[in-house]
Amino acid sequence: MAEHHTGPVETGAPMDYAEHEKTYNLFVNASKYGTMFCVTLLIAMAAGFFAGVGFFSALVLLIVLNVLGFVLLR
Repeated sequence: MAEHHTGPVETGAPMDYAEHEKTYNLFVNASKYGTMFCVTLLIAMAAGFFAGVGFFSALVLLIVLNVLGFVLLR
């Protein structure tokens, strides 16, 4: 059953601010690296499909761009 508080919700339970900050940092990092991966994937796909570099060259480009992005975003 739900707990019944007599006062406002803000004063009902102590907040775990350390856990909130860890969750926020995890979300920011997942968003940052997920966006980086999507952008590098689009660049590699464009190189493979439109520039005619081929599948394996586009795969190498994807890996290189991801490693470079990971190093730059740390």
